[in-house]
Amino acid sequence: MHPDHPNAWDAWDLDEFYRHRTHDLLDLDEITLDGTSVTLRRTTGRTTIRQRITLPAGQRRIDIDTDIDWHETETVLKAAFPLDVHTDTSSAETQFGHIRRPTHTNTSWDAAKFEICAHRWIHVGEPDYGHALTNDSTYGHDVTRHPRPGGGTTTTVRLSLLRAPRFPDPDTDHGPHQLRYSLLIGADITDAVRDGYRINLPTRTLPGSRDVTPLLTIDADNVIAEAVKLADDRSGDVVVRLYEARGTRTRTHLTTGFTTTSVTRTDLLERPQHDPEPTDGHLLLDLRPFEIRTLRFTRDRPAS
Repeated sequence: MHPDHPNAWDAWDLDEFYRHRTHDLLDLDEITLDGTSVTLRRTTGRTTIRQRITLPAGQRRIDIDTDIDWHETETVLKAAFPLDVHTDTSSAETQFGHIRRPTHTNTSWDAAKFEICAHRWIHVGEPDYGHALTNDSTYGHDVTRHPRPGGGTTTTVRLSLLRAPRFPDPDTDHGPHQLRYSLLIGADITDAVRDGYRINLPTRTLPGSRDVTPLLTIDADNVIAEAVKLADDRSGDVVVRLYEARGTRTRTHLTTGFTTTSVTRTDLLERPQHDPEPTDGHLLLDLRPFEIRTLRFTRDRPAS
């Protein structure tokens, strides 16, 4: 407790309570096999957890689909992944980029980060090898380092799935939940970004008999087209918003799948920032680390 505030927890107390009062759910009620998947069912208290673990063919990825009927009090449920990598930092996705945070607790500031936020993915790794954890439903994570037998350290990433505080709602998260998350093996930041999109925006397929030309083609893996849409003013212009996701300076070629006569760089509200420039749908773009670029294309429309 903090000496000046006997009713308040300081960072060290919270870290000790949060990280070290844990119980691993290792016992199983049932296990079934189905092709490339295994389904585990376990209970804890009044809660039932069913996990379907799949190894997709040709992928360096483990998919976990979890169904939970949650009825606990003063409990946090986490999925833990002990990983044999040494790292001083973790990389967590934010909108249009990511942020690095320390994995150690050398200072009270570091210890206070016993729970950290990431949007769709978190990545840990050494300079030439790493792993990424992606998910479709939660933001809470924690990352810790542990001594490795024979020397060195390993890294454990835990994903916060559900919680059960007494305040302000004693029934927080109670009821059924469906959660999906994936562990990518040997992944870099670009792999993490793309799998974060895959798990949150899965590909939709429709029947058809004709090949469809992509609206947009970008030749750099770390440049992401976040949006392709018609302009808000209903002019028929096409607005493309893209960003650099890895944190490096990048040159990329952008090609449109529709005919266009000019392109205008705009802000996020689609207000012009420069005069229109003529284009045939082929652009060479230089992007700064994490730069967001919004482009407005005027289409070549036949005269009425």
